[in-house]
Amino acid sequence: MATQKTKVLFNEIADKSWEVYQAETLASFAQRLRRLKEWGEKLGDSRLKDKLLKLCNKKQFFTYAYQQETAHRASNMVDRLMDGMNRFIYAARYFHSTNKSAENLIRSYALIHNFSPSCPQTIKKYDGKISPAERLNEFRYHDNWLHNLLIAASRNGYRRIPHKAV
Repeated sequence: MATQKTKVLFNEIADKSWEVYQAETLASFAQRLRRLKEWGEKLGDSRLKDKLLKLCNKKQFFTYAYQQETAHRASNMVDRLMDGMNRFIYAARYFHSTNKSAENLIRSYALIHNFSPSCPQTIKKYDGKISPAERLNEFRYHDNWLHNLLIAASRNGYRRIPHKAV
């Protein structure tokens, strides 16, 4: 259980880390990260200090984003998708047994997410297109979303290997 002192320190680290992230340029980011590391080194021994210094030592991974001029800094869209997937994986009690079963779990989530109907506001926003798959493909196979999913998932014979006569 976290103590009140740990909570205060955690919030302070989170605030300072967010200030580093808000840097507009690579030079500003590097300077803010150095200052954060210097501040972190002065902290007393704790797990939070270790985590903070570990974060500060990953500078090379963060600076790559500044080299991509057209890249978005953060994508709320991706974060929202990943949050939904995280909740799904948690509800399934994470992964069990083999890599194949884990892959099947993620694939099933992706299929359901892409073919299940969106909320009415989203459907209206996209001119009546019901699901993300329909918005991407610009058509639907069937009015029922589950039929749509089954047809698309089966590929309905598309790219079938030709039968060779014996």
